[in-house]
Amino acid sequence: MYLGIDLGTSSVKVLLIDDAGRTVGEASRAYAVSSPRPGFAESDPADWWTGTVAAVRACSAGRGDAVKGIGLSGQAHGLVNLGADLQVLRPAILWADQRASAEIETVLALPEAVRLPLANPVVGGMGGLSLLWLRTNEPGIYAATRRVLSPKDWLRLRLTGEVASEPSDASMTLLYDVAGDRWASAFLDAVALDPALLPPLVDSEAVAGRLTATAAAELGLAAGTPVAAGLADTAACLFGMGQTKPGAPILQVGSGIQMMAVVDRVEMRVQPFYNTYRGVGRSLYVMAAMQNGGTVFEWARAVLGASWPEMYEAAFAADAGNGGVVFLPYATGERAPILDPGASASWTGMRLGCRREHLIRSVFEGVALAVRDGWDAMRGIGISADRMLLTGGGSVDPRWRQMLADIVGVPFVPAHELGNATLGAAYLGGIAAGHWQGIDEVPVPGATGAAIEPRPFDGLDELLARFRATYRGLKKA
Repeated sequence: MYLGIDLGTSSVKVLLIDDAGRTVGEASRAYAVSSPRPGFAESDPADWWTGTVAAVRACSAGRGDAVKGIGLSGQAHGLVNLGADLQVLRPAILWADQRASAEIETVLALPEAVRLPLANPVVGGMGGLSLLWLRTNEPGIYAATRRVLSPKDWLRLRLTGEVASEPSDASMTLLYDVAGDRWASAFLDAVALDPALLPPLVDSEAVAGRLTATAAAELGLAAGTPVAAGLADTAACLFGMGQTKPGAPILQVGSGIQMMAVVDRVEMRVQPFYNTYRGVGRSLYVMAAMQNGGTVFEWARAVLGASWPEMYEAAFAADAGNGGVVFLPYATGERAPILDPGASASWTGMRLGCRREHLIRSVFEGVALAVRDGWDAMRGIGISADRMLLTGGGSVDPRWRQMLADIVGVPFVPAHELGNATLGAAYLGGIAAGHWQGIDEVPVPGATGAAIEPRPFDGLDELLARFRATYRGLKKA
């Protein structure tokens, strides 16, 4: 059997699979994310380890000796600072952290030739920006730092005692030459960061260490069990769903919304609206990251004083309409496709006779229109699809799925059972154990659900135009 561990932002998930790739056990444990100051997001790695031990023991209880390989995935962009003894120096800075605004401006002022190899937008929360912030604001910590790791790579260190990273997480740091598939030496020189802080790179599916006796005893597993280098969470999700070559894009709807597609190549651009990352087998994928999915639904629900049943009833009643209201869902700013951290949520177009039901309906439409906006932008860089795989806990209601298909204009194939990041990690565990000889041997099942075909949506062109014009108008104001 093979274990997959996904170190998420607020919880760790563990999955146990058998030789055929079937799930035989799963468990999860939550831990805290702290915000010591507005805009800060941090976690104590000790909490990650405590949660991992509990989840692994719960998942593999009585079967620890049968686990022959371990794979990892985890939250991207985070920064763990390690001292000379490889001990953690401070709480980890997470992807949601927005403290490095001055560092963003510093990087944006660099010559385009230096920034181009990064192949990603310079936005808050990237590990490289957090490291620059520490150098200025916590010089003692920075001076004591000997290595920096992503969260998942720190967990592997805790498991194996070995320091390493791999291309998928490295490409998300803003310190990586994506096309060259190596650390970005020209950028590191330009910002005067010591490349010795960065870990050596190994392939995601390679064995990057073996369980130490100490870690094995805590986890209830066998010492010496091989541990694969692993993948960042979105790359692991693609692998878990069998997307290792160009094919159907994936729309993942959760607290945020990600639109991802594996590509053969990508044109490098300075400050693109989309991300370009490395995946399993050093593949490339592009991702449009939209920040406002379930998070903005929950916020709007609280503002409107509506229960979830009331939200769905108002949005999808037979006579549902928006009453002319346009909702911009940018409650946390926005990345793709507008790259505007200062964007905000708004309802506009309200007149006498506007009811709460209209506002609720407009929330669902507004989120779907933002997805359409992202999809149109992705098509503008050459991504095409005759269908999309739809996954994520925020896309399970059939009425909401249908609205998404209608507004985006692409058939959706529900793929919630096809795979996820934890399954992708478990597949890596099977490769590390030698059960599968490579990524192409993994028996990923295909999507079998019926496609959700888009239907005509009355007034869609006008609604989409008003949605975009509303954002432009408010931005100018």
